[in-house]
Amino acid sequence: MSGLLGQPDTTPFLSQADDTEEEKGSLGAGKTASFGGAEPQDRENPDGEGLHLITGISPGHATLIVGVLCYINLLNYMDRFTVAGVLPDIEQFFVIGDSSSGLIQTVFISSYMVLAPVFGYLGDRYNRKYLMCGGIAFWSLVTLGSSFIPRERFWLLLFTRGLVGVGEASYSTIAPTLIADLFVADQRSRMLSVFYFAIPVGSGLGYIAGSKVKDVAGDWHWALRVTPGLGMVAVLLLFLVVREPPRGAVERYSDTPPLSPTSWWADLRALARNPSFVLSSLGFTAVAFVTGSLALWAPAFLLRARVVLGETPPCLPGKSCSSSDSLIFGVITCVTGILGVASGVEISRCLRRTNPRADPLVCAAGLLGSAPFLFLALACAQDSIIVTYVFIFIGELLLSMNWAIVADILLYVVIPTRRSTAEAFQIVLSHLLGDAGSPYLIGLISDRLRRDWPPSFLSEFRALQFSLMLCAFVGALGGAAFLGTAMYIEGDRKRAQLHVQGLLRDVPPPDDRIVVPQRGRSTKVPVSSVLI
Repeated sequence: MSGLLGQPDTTPFLSQADDTEEEKGSLGAGKTASFGGAEPQDRENPDGEGLHLITGISPGHATLIVGVLCYINLLNYMDRFTVAGVLPDIEQFFVIGDSSSGLIQTVFISSYMVLAPVFGYLGDRYNRKYLMCGGIAFWSLVTLGSSFIPRERFWLLLFTRGLVGVGEASYSTIAPTLIADLFVADQRSRMLSVFYFAIPVGSGLGYIAGSKVKDVAGDWHWALRVTPGLGMVAVLLLFLVVREPPRGAVERYSDTPPLSPTSWWADLRALARNPSFVLSSLGFTAVAFVTGSLALWAPAFLLRARVVLGETPPCLPGKSCSSSDSLIFGVITCVTGILGVASGVEISRCLRRTNPRADPLVCAAGLLGSAPFLFLALACAQDSIIVTYVFIFIGELLLSMNWAIVADILLYVVIPTRRSTAEAFQIVLSHLLGDAGSPYLIGLISDRLRRDWPPSFLSEFRALQFSLMLCAFVGALGGAAFLGTAMYIEGDRKRAQLHVQGLLRDVPPPDDRIVVPQRGRSTKVPVSSVLI
């Protein structure tokens, strides 16, 4: 066991992870410190042995930590989309419409979004390992409880799905910052790509597990009882394997003082003045809008298309919905996720050698390229399900190129002591304007369209088809935001590097006040008040 655990985690429970002296910002361009006398390029990109000396964590153990974090990330998304895999059965069980079905995901995302800044603040200041352990244990218990709700208590299902957001907020805002403190440069990009494989793969497994467990057990409730047990295994792995690395140590020179956390408001002001962070977050918001809508509604849409084509009988009250679309869509999501994330990272890494703006440009190409294919997938559904699946495959492949790259952009344009806060507010923005409201909005538009049409299976299909076409236009807007990011990425990245290395410090807002004596004391008042 000692070989697995390595050195004990020395960070106190829920205490400051880095007790550092106040940062001394200066413009001392003559810094010559290095990692063991290495050349400057080795200072900025230390090898595995150099990282071990800095963090106290061996390369093998660091890779194992990433494996544990990846498993938990996969589990989070698997749980999130298990509900989507059995959504037609949930609609039949609780006797609800499209808008109420969309509300299930909206309530969860809203809770997750609201709590993310709280855990972002805590993650920048306290022990990240124990914060994640507590959140995931709570999430597992609430998910298990949601599987026992009776049919007349739909509001209670909404409430428990909201509580699940507590666990996800505690994890998603913190885990990427651990990876950032264990690796640098291309190593970090590769590890982030492994971590973000879990998003599409976990989502696909959620559809697969939900539909297959329901078929085996003959009851959709059992689909919600798979991930809680796996969640408790995740808590055990976190406690035994994960160690807390020092924040930002792998990125600063050995003779520069460690970075100290600044006030929460100072963090927010700095992030708001960082155009690369703001624009890439807006681009990621478009990704969240599209993926959130498709994740919940694509299986239901494909089922309705099959009903219209006469390939599948409709869902009838009191009977299980018979369709293979959740399983097929889940497999497509897994495959396109693996291919998309890997290709996005590798394309960006190759282009980065000649073009420092490669990251946002690859993200823009992915979003702008996916939009027409998703539109064609929706338009062709009434004619051919096979053609629809082909276009969905291409659209999701291009969309998946963004996941790891967006995370990498955030980590290199934001200094280490603000990264959890930046992750949190990117989550808030992307979910507030993205997938928190998009499932409900799509369902609401669908219900409004159906209200004006004669009741029929064709009208149900058409209403959902027209409402989902909104995703293609939102994707195009997101591509434009990433093109804007490319204009600022070089300057923002360089500023973050200089700040970490102690060569730059934050400049406070200009103070235009002067001192005016008042009854023997010096008082600061605006210049304009004196000139009047």
